[in-house]
Amino acid sequence: MQKDHFLTRRRALLAGVAAMGAAGLAGALATGTGKEAARPAAAPAAGAQAARRPLQPSAYRLQPLTGYGPPRTVPGRTPVRSTPLLRMSGRGNTMVLTFDDGPDPRYTPDILDTLAAYDVRAMFFVCGEMAVENRDLLARMADEGHVVGNHTWSHPLLTGLRRSRIRSEMERTCDVIEKAYGERPEWFRAPYGAWNRAAFQLGAELGMEPLAWTVDTLDWTSPGTRTIVERVEDGAAPGVVVLSHDAGGERSQSVRALRDYLPQLLDSGYHISVPRRQYV
Repeated sequence: MQKDHFLTRRRALLAGVAAMGAAGLAGALATGTGKEAARPAAAPAAGAQAARRPLQPSAYRLQPLTGYGPPRTVPGRTPVRSTPLLRMSGRGNTMVLTFDDGPDPRYTPDILDTLAAYDVRAMFFVCGEMAVENRDLLARMADEGHVVGNHTWSHPLLTGLRRSRIRSEMERTCDVIEKAYGERPEWFRAPYGAWNRAAFQLGAELGMEPLAWTVDTLDWTSPGTRTIVERVEDGAAPGVVVLSHDAGGERSQSVRALRDYLPQLLDSGYHISVPRRQYV
């Protein structure tokens, strides 16, 4: 009888401890969640260049563009848009640097080295036929916190393709990115900035948001390193997305320009970061 009574009290005690542990865990999860991410804005960027001020600690350069912590909502259906996003909302003087057409072993490593030297992250919109030959560079992008987006397989003009071909171009590239980078892409960019209804619909079906750009360096025309730097500095403003290239031609000017304008942007108070999806 006494043994049964002892076991009953012991079970009650263990149940109480378990309840207290569950409550403590729930409290820790409730207090550890970051602020909810803001939605990307689709309006063009505006505003004067930020005033120059002392460079902040590098940790601030790594702020996620739309807030801290993982999104609170469960990933849902990606909206089908009729226009691409041109700029991104974020904290303070945040900008996004994007590089298209790679990865290219001649230029992408130098760009990654420069970004690493300043503890900043960027977006790389890769072509599948380039990515499949340079999987190690996608793995490095993942290790260093960069975002990889889908720029189709062979860089065609989508507006002249059938729907089935557009899907193939996107889907094959998604598969290569997933294998080399470790995750399927959440962003895509149409080659030449030529979008159509099928591209928006198919991109959404594959779980990707369309991202264009606000500042075009036109570096693919080889205008000279100084000209590329001036275009970035003149267009710098909170929320802008800068377009450059790390492949698709001779890109040594783009590599040299990044080495010049990146420290200048940081010294002027800009935070160079990457966007975070807000699922709906």
